[in-house]
Amino acid sequence: MGSFDFVTVFFFVAAVIIFLQLRNVLGRRTGNERQPFDPYSARDGENLAGDDDDSKVITLPRRDGDRSADDRFAAADAYCDAGTDLNTALRSVISADPEFDPREFVAGAKTAYEMIVDAYAEGDKKALKQLLSKEVYEGFVSAIKDRDSRSETIKSSFVGIGKADIVQAEMKGSEANVTMRISSQLITATYDKDGNVVDGDPDSVGEVNDVWTFARDTRSRDPNWKLIATESED
Repeated sequence: MGSFDFVTVFFFVAAVIIFLQLRNVLGRRTGNERQPFDPYSARDGENLAGDDDDSKVITLPRRDGDRSADDRFAAADAYCDAGTDLNTALRSVISADPEFDPREFVAGAKTAYEMIVDAYAEGDKKALKQLLSKEVYEGFVSAIKDRDSRSETIKSSFVGIGKADIVQAEMKGSEANVTMRISSQLITATYDKDGNVVDGDPDSVGEVNDVWTFARDTRSRDPNWKLIATESED
C-alpha cells in the first residue's frame, strides 16, 4: 500500500510539472519578478481569452521594469545589429514593453507554432481559440468545417522547426506586432472517409515556410500574445 501511494504521488507531481510548463509558452523568468498575477502560473500573466481552459496561452516573461534604457535595448542589440531597421523596430517594442526580449519571444513562438499546427490538424477549436485572434480563428474554423464536410481527416507528425526568425516588428498605437518567418518540417497527409490519401504524403517529411504575426496590447498587464495574421511562402 505504501509503495502504491508513493507511485501515485510521483505521477501526480510529474503531471503538475508538465501542466505548468505548457501553460506559459513564451519566455522564461530571468530576474526578480513581481508576485505572479495568475495564481496557477509560475509567471505573471492571465488568460487573454478568459476561457475556462487557460493552458494554451502565449506569455512574455515578467522581469524587472526598473532597468536602464541601455540595459533594456541590449536585448535588441543581442538579437540583431544596432542601427538596422529591425533593431530600431525592436527597440520601439521594448520602449513600450521593457520586459520584451526578442530571443525569449522566438523560443516561445516556436512552441506556440507547434501547438497551433497540431491543434488545427486535430480540429481542436478550443485550443485554437486561446491562441488566435478572432479573425484568424474564424479562418481556421472555416477550414476545419470544410474539411469535416468532406469527411476528411488529417494525420500530422511535427518533426521540428529548422529556422525561426523575427523579420519585422512595429507598434500600432499601444499594440505590439512581431512578425516571424518560420521554416518547419512536417509529416502530414489528408485522408478521405475511406482512408485514401487525398493530399500530402504519410511517408515523407515536407518543409513548410510560414510568415506569422503575433500581437499584444502593451498597456495590458496580461502578457499573452495571439496570432493575428498568417501567410504561406510555399
